[in-house]
Amino acid sequence: MGRGKLRIYLGAAPGVGKTYAMLSEAHRRVERGTDCVVAFVEPYDRPRTEALLHGLEQVRRREITHRGAVFAEMDVDAVLERRPAVALVDELAHTNVPGSRNAKRWQDVEELLAAGIDVISTVNIQHLESLGDVVDSITGVPQRETVPDEVVRRAEQIELVDMAPQALRRRMAHGNIYKPDRVDAALSNYFRPGNLTALRELALLWLADRVDEYLQQYRGEHNIRSTWQARERIVVGLTGGPEGRTLIRRASRMAAKGSGSEILAVYIARSDGLTSASPKELAVQRTLVEDLGGSFHHVIGDDVPSALLEFARGVNATQIVLGSSRRKSWQYLFGPGVGATVARDSWPDLDVHIVTHDEAGKGRGLPGARGARLGRSRIAAGWAAGVVAPVLLALVLTGMENGPGLANDVLLFLFLTVTAALIGGLLPALASAAVGSLLLNYYFTQPTHTLDIAEPHNLVAIVVFFAVAVAVASVVDLAARRTHQAARLRAESEILSFLAGSVLRGETALDALLERVRETFAMESVALLERAGGIEPWTCTASAGPDPAARPEDADVDMPVGDHMALALSGRVLPAEDRRVLAAFATQAAVVVDRRRLVGEAEAARALAEGNRIRTALLAAVSHDLRTPLAGIKAAVSSLRSDDVAWSKEDEAELLAGIEDGADRLDHLVGNLLDMSRLQTGTVTPLIRETSLDEVIPLALAGVPPESVVLDIPESLPMVAVDRGLLERAVANIVENAVKYSPAGTPVTVAASALGERVELRVADRGSGVPDEEKDRIFEPFQRYGDAPRGAGVGLGLAVARGFVESMGGTLTAEDTPGGGMTMVLTLCAAPGHGSKGTAGLPARAAT
Repeated sequence: MGRGKLRIYLGAAPGVGKTYAMLSEAHRRVERGTDCVVAFVEPYDRPRTEALLHGLEQVRRREITHRGAVFAEMDVDAVLERRPAVALVDELAHTNVPGSRNAKRWQDVEELLAAGIDVISTVNIQHLESLGDVVDSITGVPQRETVPDEVVRRAEQIELVDMAPQALRRRMAHGNIYKPDRVDAALSNYFRPGNLTALRELALLWLADRVDEYLQQYRGEHNIRSTWQARERIVVGLTGGPEGRTLIRRASRMAAKGSGSEILAVYIARSDGLTSASPKELAVQRTLVEDLGGSFHHVIGDDVPSALLEFARGVNATQIVLGSSRRKSWQYLFGPGVGATVARDSWPDLDVHIVTHDEAGKGRGLPGARGARLGRSRIAAGWAAGVVAPVLLALVLTGMENGPGLANDVLLFLFLTVTAALIGGLLPALASAAVGSLLLNYYFTQPTHTLDIAEPHNLVAIVVFFAVAVAVASVVDLAARRTHQAARLRAESEILSFLAGSVLRGETALDALLERVRETFAMESVALLERAGGIEPWTCTASAGPDPAARPEDADVDMPVGDHMALALSGRVLPAEDRRVLAAFATQAAVVVDRRRLVGEAEAARALAEGNRIRTALLAAVSHDLRTPLAGIKAAVSSLRSDDVAWSKEDEAELLAGIEDGADRLDHLVGNLLDMSRLQTGTVTPLIRETSLDEVIPLALAGVPPESVVLDIPESLPMVAVDRGLLERAVANIVENAVKYSPAGTPVTVAASALGERVELRVADRGSGVPDEEKDRIFEPFQRYGDAPRGAGVGLGLAVARGFVESMGGTLTAEDTPGGGMTMVLTLCAAPGHGSKGTAGLPARAAT
């Protein structure tokens, strides 16, 4: 079964006639014999809309009661059971009443589409998720009902239902949209002419982008390479030179003449990374084009004119803006230039504008392709091997009485040419070939000491020598270039491998990453800058090295990362080929910052979730445990105040005892709640003093029956460093919990012992025990294990006890009691100088 098709009527504003258009389309389809039903349409008492509903089958609605009112929603099950060919569903962004099948109506529509039912729906432009804040800023009305843009974009057909603002306001005034009592308020607020005009423009622009996506898809599917001038797109060709800013501003003025024009700045870089572009200038130009509302693109291509035209046709551009060539007149001997080539090959569908500028004709110089990499000393050595060495070789050979012969002379000069290519590159090698040819002709071919050549085979030898020298020099230089590129790519791959590994390992050390950037590119300092908006000041998120740049403009190299982040490097200007690796570092730095931010947000969300969980548990637990003693107290007080009954002394004493017992329970409960609150907010500050356990434990047992506890505290037990009040409260909670779960008639054992610098207090009961996997959970707030009866506490006792013990530097854990039950092990620090080297002796047990 195939997926159904979605058709949407997109309205610029409420009341333009979306539902009317949808119902009219339904009547046309019914007349053609299509099985079409109304799944949900809300006419809002509009007579013309209600009239169109006549003659169309309507699926029953589902009635849902919410907060005492009855609401009608679309019955998805009924529509699926009916299985029409086409279903009409009004108001795609509608939020369903709680209790419905789905939270949103567009989710209902997704179910119908998945079942193979075609759907026709309606939605207003203000309900699109991406435009919610824009509409709010225009109209001042926040949009509570929204639909994701992707849901609307997936529709096979989107038809705009539009109306001029004046016509819509007239329709409103005539009462065709709202009831008369709402007309004046609507016209003076939401339906103001400015609001309607802005909403209309939003709808047109959004739909134009959708139409453009359709157009690009169609051109790609049909392999259409020519330009269709459906929308003005101006491509600006940049070289990285200073004239780029002039070209961008000129293109911006051209785009401003036509509404909806788009600027795309593109820089073509050669695949070998050899370029004369200024990275810093390119960064400035990128910022400029983005400030003017355009986009910047970096394209790799060895043939710049072809790559530029390919890019322009790929984006369906209509105009190309180029600058006048900076080459000098003699440089045109090497070719017509990029501008002339692009103009010649652009075809009639692309207009090419050549813009003059101050840098035209001043020359652009030769790119230091290999020279910058080889260094001055090596270049000088290459020129010496190419020019000086042949002269010295000629002097040596002419000084010999019996030379090695012309053939060997040619090989020796050829060796020097290859050596010059290996050391200094192509230009010294070409000079060596030229100098060697002249020296061979002058000194070693007849007649000597003249440039004339008497024998033809000598002429052939010299010509072949020059050709072979040039060829060998070119091959050697090319091999050297490829070796350099391979070494560079290997280094880049190692760096990228390091970055990929750091991503996989989840490393978040931003300072270490920036230090790695500084070391890799030999920079003085590196700074990661960030700002909240386009006009906000830059702030330094992290840095490495002294005196980091405070702004991207102050750095020698800046690498933008998105719209509000940049990596600024100070020390030297980087060549273009280094920026690829720098971009990877910048992206990784942004990932680290985002990860740290997400971790912080996750921690905050976790804390909020924990707080919500505790509040929910508090309400659930306290709702009973607070009301129970309060109810008992109120009943006892009401009984005592009653004049209808004459209470005896015994009855009054019993009622007063009940009041006292209820008050004690409330006091205990409120005390635990306050203690838990102090622990949650971190306001517990222990007053640590030397204390003897036999002074604290009896006080902690005052709240339990004497026969329910067996106390085993050695007299030789060392003093402990604790807060007496906190320890008493912690032990009281632990013992009360143990007594609560211990079987009747079976006392709880409280024993203490000394272990080195620690004192251990063990509270053992003979209850049912707790599984190992639950032992940590019982220390969480509001946890009551097993079948603890309601009114037996809210589950705070052990949580408070552990919090108090840990605040004093101790630990509280749970263990199984041998023979059944659970033992709470409270470990405390012995007071300085009171530690025991072994286990303290145990006296006889005493019942309390």
